[in-house]
Amino acid sequence: MAGNGQTIIDLDAKRMKAMAAKDVSTLEAVLADDLIYTHSSARLDTKRSLIEAMVKGTTVYTGVEPSDVKAQDLDDTVVLTGIAHIEIVSNGTPNAFGVRFTDVYTRRDDCWQMVTWQSTRLPA
Repeated sequence: MAGNGQTIIDLDAKRMKAMAAKDVSTLEAVLADDLIYTHSSARLDTKRSLIEAMVKGTTVYTGVEPSDVKAQDLDDTVVLTGIAHIEIVSNGTPNAFGVRFTDVYTRRDDCWQMVTWQSTRLPA
């Protein structure tokens, strides 16, 4: 079924807000159990390690704002590309930067879940 692009753009914006709000229940629903999350620093996370770092306070997202997001609708998979401004406190050190990202959602059992995130830091 085509026409999923805007739905997934909206879902991903909700996921980004959930990260900044430490909304674990939303993240549990939106992130796939087999998530591969590649940070702009090249660090890898799984769903469990990403949520655990947020809950423990090791990685605290204080803001994640997407812009210029485009969707490629491939029926049961939607690939998003765009830019995000990220504000984070990592191990007690605040940082803010922009990234260009690729984000992949797939439909499983009538639910959309994020399976991949890859970001590259933009020049300052």
